[in-house]
Amino acid sequence: MFKNTVILGAGAAGMMCAAHAGGDCLVIDHAKSPGEKIRISGGGRCNFTNLDTTPENYLSQNPHFCKSAMARYTQWDFISLVDRHGIAWHEKTLGQLFCDGSAKQIIALLVQELQQAGAELWLQTTVGEVRLEGGRYHLTLLREGKPHQVSCNNLVLATGGKSIPKMGATGLAYDLAQQFGLNLIETRAGLVPFTFPEGRFAALAGTALPTRLSNPRASFDEALLFTHRGLSGPSVLQLSSYWREGEAISVNLIPQVDLFNALRDQRQLQGRRALTTELARHLPGRLVEFLATEFQITDRLADQSDAALQALCDQLANWQLIPGGSEGYRTAEVTLGGIDTDALSSKTMQAKARPGLFAIGEAVDVTGWLGGYNFQWAWASGHAAGQAIASRV
Repeated sequence: MFKNTVILGAGAAGMMCAAHAGGDCLVIDHAKSPGEKIRISGGGRCNFTNLDTTPENYLSQNPHFCKSAMARYTQWDFISLVDRHGIAWHEKTLGQLFCDGSAKQIIALLVQELQQAGAELWLQTTVGEVRLEGGRYHLTLLREGKPHQVSCNNLVLATGGKSIPKMGATGLAYDLAQQFGLNLIETRAGLVPFTFPEGRFAALAGTALPTRLSNPRASFDEALLFTHRGLSGPSVLQLSSYWREGEAISVNLIPQVDLFNALRDQRQLQGRRALTTELARHLPGRLVEFLATEFQITDRLADQSDAALQALCDQLANWQLIPGGSEGYRTAEVTLGGIDTDALSSKTMQAKARPGLFAIGEAVDVTGWLGGYNFQWAWASGHAAGQAIASRV
């Protein structure tokens, strides 16, 4: 069987590519249903893009690589597509857009788009041998227990990264990229909770508050959540992409409060009040109890000098913690690193040294922040590859 294009992966990038690549296209996935990661995203409502998307919201060895594709397919383009399909949506926070209904609406949109383009979708299909011969890619596939031989001019690697293996994630795109001579950037888990030695924050599990998390490379003002295993929440997930094992992180527990002046004022009015009682007006009670031991907070407000109050505020604004590690690919929302962008054209997503070989989405060394940015990269890179393929027909 011959197809002009075979796309490995029926996720966000793969289906978007199929919608633009022209009719003689086959999309392959080993899952029972397309778009499985889309289905579980955003609490089942799919944070499908972000109003504030810019190239600065992405990590890559080459920070300029994503600019071309994203300039030619923006968040506004995808919003228009969503609107054309009559899908109601809303902005939650920080420019994050979600379906009012279900993430399944985005999957249905993509399936409809690729079918209207004339593409074919094979599910529950596994990939065996892939070889390049005579200028074409030849694949051995197993579908419903039966082997199939498929040849194509264009092969698109859109199987994503290693994140959430229970959803079927594998390193197939990386293996094939290396097979055909493309380099890889070291992969690691991104947008992932931090772990700490057992029991470190067990007493605080479930406690959340607004924070500023930072290290020398990045800073994020979002919520932090204490868990039985360590730290999670948006600020933690964001910073995890900029963190390396063994490094300290700085936790500002009072980014929105002028705590020094608040404590000094209350010292005049309520000097007999315990310092911990006053702190509990600004921080969760369980956290104050924990910090009382952590920072040896004792005595009444009246017993605190200005210098002592300032020192306490400095501690609360720059709590230095060293995570023991992260939850890893098991819960990571994305995979950092991947196929080296130096091997690809930023305009077409085609391998420079392997005509007809394309790589898109999470498989590529372009990783977005939490908040719809990774979906926008999937739409933009899939669109870029699809248009390039259509122009080659």
